[in-house]
Parts: sequence; structure tokens; C-alpha cells
Amino acid sequence: MTGYQTYQQHRVQGATPLGLVLLTYEALYKSLARARAAVLAGDLAAEAEQTGLAMEALIELSSSLDMEQGEDIARSLASLYLYMMNRLTEGLCSCSTEAIDDVSKLVQELREGWIGLAAAQNEAPTPTQQAVQAA
Repeated sequence: MTGYQTYQQHRVQGATPLGLVLLTYEALYKSLARARAAVLAGDLAAEAEQTGLAMEALIELSSSLDMEQGEDIARSLASLYLYMMNRLTEGLCSCSTEAIDDVSKLVQELREGWIGLAAAQNEAPTPTQQAVQAA
């Protein structure tokens, strides 16, 4: 195992559930960027490989949804993830970046929302901090 693989393994093992979502979005975003570059280079094999990795990330995100607790939000995200998978499948080997670009825009917006949620959770005062602030 390389040093980078070890580093990545430790990142995943030490991540919170929200951290895992963010890591998955990071992998998804990078795969889409690589798929786009492959299309522009005319490398269909690399496009297929990177699109496959993006699909794996979308499947992971979709399978991690808690439909009972998440209710409408989880159902909406599941529908959106399915749309993105279908869109990527439609655009595969089309010699166009249109589908990848469409999905990338959606991923970027969702990713920013999750990053904002993580920042809000980190900024939210803990009960100990609240007690100190009240004193």
C-alpha cells in the first residue's frame, strides 16, 4: 500500500458520517472532472472508467440515505442521484461533455450545501461552550 493509500484509508476510518459524505462528494467531483478531461482528449476508455467511478460514488451516496429519518429530503436526494446516474449513462461515449457538465453543476451545488452543513456543525457551540459563554 502506498503512503497516499494509507492516508486515504485513515481519512475514511476516522471520518464522521458527515465526513464520509463529504469524502464521497470529493471523489465524485474528481471523477467527473477526469471523465470530462478524458472526453476532451478523446480517450473513451478513461471516460468510461471515470464515469464508472462517478457512478459508484452516486450509488454509495444513494445507499447511505436514511429514508425513515430523512423523509422528503432523502427521497429528493435519491431521485436526484438517480437522475444523475441516468444522465451520465445517456452521455457515456457520446464525445460530448454536456451530460458530465450537467451532473457536475448539480454535484457542485450539493457539495457546497454539505460543506456548509459541516461548517455550521463545527461552528455550533457545544453545551460546554454555551455554559462558558453564559458565565
